[in-house]
Amino acid sequence: MIGQHRLILEPREVPLGGVRGMNVLRALPHRNLPTIGAWCFLDRFGPADTRMRVEPHPHIGLQTVTWPLVGEIRHRDSLGSDADLRRGQLNLMTAGNGISHSEYSIGEDPIPLDALQFWVVLPDAARHGAAGFERHTELPGLTVPAAEGADAEVTVVLGDFAGVLSPATVHTPIVGAEVVLAPGSRVRLPLRPDWEHALMLVEGDAVVAEHRLDRNGLLYLGDSREEVEVSSGEGALLFLLGGEPFEDDIVMWWNFAGRTHDEIAAAREEWEGASDRFGVVPGHDVRIPAPPLPPVRLMPRSRKL
Repeated sequence: MIGQHRLILEPREVPLGGVRGMNVLRALPHRNLPTIGAWCFLDRFGPADTRMRVEPHPHIGLQTVTWPLVGEIRHRDSLGSDADLRRGQLNLMTAGNGISHSEYSIGEDPIPLDALQFWVVLPDAARHGAAGFERHTELPGLTVPAAEGADAEVTVVLGDFAGVLSPATVHTPIVGAEVVLAPGSRVRLPLRPDWEHALMLVEGDAVVAEHRLDRNGLLYLGDSREEVEVSSGEGALLFLLGGEPFEDDIVMWWNFAGRTHDEIAAAREEWEGASDRFGVVPGHDVRIPAPPLPPVRLMPRSRKL
């Protein structure tokens, strides 16, 4: 067991320049915490008026979870998937042994855009398997009774929350859920004590486990909790992520999640060599080249909590 923790993971600004033409806020991985459950990456891109053009790029060993807040995003991949995505819908791409995809905002002009982008690391049983893509336009929800004020509304995006299951495919015990608090409300969100959890404040104001969160702040709660108290004065939109602690050491570099330096280096070489491993995304004449590997061997990210 990890035990109860209250660690605020402050997001850092990462410039993506020509890739998305904007800066993003990255809350995960953190230097002391590479994963929360199997969640290994969390970016918020926006809010901004922008023209997103993410050209084809590869992934291995993970799932991408796109959760839009404002605007529409077009996803195309090497499986032939071509899907638009808007608020309340989920795009889930499973890389397995290899996939490539692109992400564009809709239209040719800058549009208001805001979204959360997550990665989920795959266990050995799935990371060498076939790639896949799912689009879910209807996701289950539930109401959490309030201790004060109005009840909270929860949308289960991925995995299991309070016995309510998302239809999206998962490969580890996991939860990803959007939580909406009404102004002046206080609720106790049920948690699984054998899982670790964290809460991110997306919009509004919130006090979580007696900590006041800043917007985009991610509060890591550890495990061994059956519930967490959350309150809001003006109302809040939060995202809950967690799951069974992921025990494997992982090596993350660029868009790859593996276990060793050699595995990452081989994937990079195959992408640069236009290997069949990553396929071709229809409708594109250019793709993103891989950056050079660092001059030292890549090492697994270590948990310090």
